[in-house]
Amino acid sequence: MRPCTARIVSAADLLATLGELLPTRDLDPHRRLRMAYARKMRDGGLEVLYCLSQGAGHPYLMLRVRPDGNRLPSLANRFPFMGWYEREMHDLFGLDIDGHPEPYPLVLHEGAAHVHPMLQAPPDLPIQFAEAPPRVPAMIGPEIQRLPFGPVRADIAESAQFLFFYIGEGILHYHPRLFYKHRGMEQRFEGSSLPTGAILSERISGTDSVAHALAYCQACEIALGWGPPRRAVWIRVILAELERLTNHLHYFGALAKMTTLKVADAQGHWLEEQVRQINGALTGSRFLRGILCVGGLRRDLDLTSLPVALDAIEADVTLYLGKLDDTRSYLDRLIGTGRLTREIAFDQGATGPVERASGMDRDLRRDLPYSGYSDLRIEIPMQSAGDAWARACIRRDEIRVSLTLLRQCLELIEPGPIRTDQAQSDPDPEGEGLGWSEGTRGALYYAVHYDPKREIFERVKIKDPSFSNWRVFPFTVEDTNLMDYAINEASFGLSIAGADR
Repeated sequence: MRPCTARIVSAADLLATLGELLPTRDLDPHRRLRMAYARKMRDGGLEVLYCLSQGAGHPYLMLRVRPDGNRLPSLANRFPFMGWYEREMHDLFGLDIDGHPEPYPLVLHEGAAHVHPMLQAPPDLPIQFAEAPPRVPAMIGPEIQRLPFGPVRADIAESAQFLFFYIGEGILHYHPRLFYKHRGMEQRFEGSSLPTGAILSERISGTDSVAHALAYCQACEIALGWGPPRRAVWIRVILAELERLTNHLHYFGALAKMTTLKVADAQGHWLEEQVRQINGALTGSRFLRGILCVGGLRRDLDLTSLPVALDAIEADVTLYLGKLDDTRSYLDRLIGTGRLTREIAFDQGATGPVERASGMDRDLRRDLPYSGYSDLRIEIPMQSAGDAWARACIRRDEIRVSLTLLRQCLELIEPGPIRTDQAQSDPDPEGEGLGWSEGTRGALYYAVHYDPKREIFERVKIKDPSFSNWRVFPFTVEDTNLMDYAINEASFGLSIAGADR
């Protein structure tokens, strides 16, 4: 799989091999397993691929493992965040994971019919479910109260159920139950074409349409040996940073709402609306959809009005964020809330602003630059406190960085072609490629397995950053209080659709 190095490993040697590759627990954010996924082989068997980052500037390593009699050893006892990937493979592919510390359903909830969706064609009818309670630790004591919140929640929140076990206002245990609206998006790619795949990728998570499409297109381009033209590369960066700017402003509006700052709530969402109007005027889509395609762009964009629009919005954004920083009640609610230590962030697989707020210095735009980022001067904001205030500071500073990057791109971009469908380098012999982007919420990956003869996908794996950060989030909730919960959740900026897929 390009641009990765690869190594075939037996199931029996998997743990020993990882012990050699990752011999010490030094909390290096650049040397860590990133994801794991299964795929059907043409001979009818299964293969599991483990993606390992080997350091900034170094290619990813793919460990390719054939299960031994449909069984694999669990890695979750050494790499805790791998527990979700293993449970996902069990639910969707029926793989048996030996020694898993949490052998419970994840994607298909308790009570689901005994079916593994990725092993069969899409069913005509929904999977049947019987009512069954979630698997949670036993809570003993008359003073312990249980609060199931959701899956239908107030406002426009996405569907999920959160179980709280608490005494008074103190939270003893918190159990998020996602995947109520799991759409089987990865399976939808199977048998689809390159253009259809671009449309699907933009609809995984509405708030990260560009980040998903960018990672998807780059994975396909590296598999096919295509190189998008320079103008297309710069416009891709511009769209990615506009999306980051839009999402971060939405984040501050939501955070102000949770800290009961009604005016700041309205101002934040109004600033978000202004950027969405810029997006719409530039591309025809407030969500920046319909522009990216494999090989470059579907059509060119007129960027002449963008510098003036950015100048107009920057002054208002700077004033807004400065007033938030000077609001004592806002700071009091954020400082010390939802603290995530560097150790837990590493062990549980945090990514994006969440990991950078806990002192882990990693951003794919700088460390494994893609598109045009290698030619830009990029500053990566860092914090170490790991609390809600630190996470807000990261996003506040990233707004400033995004505006700077947008201006750099506008200075460097030149007229030229916007699309290619010709190979500039040798394609991957197996039609495999790995693409990535640093989305608003963190590292996002697409691994594609494409059959160039039939011109269809055999498998597409999507790793959304919220899948990682939802795994991390409960560790900041337990031993806190119910009054801080909503603020803590808002400070993570999580997407349920991105995790559920």
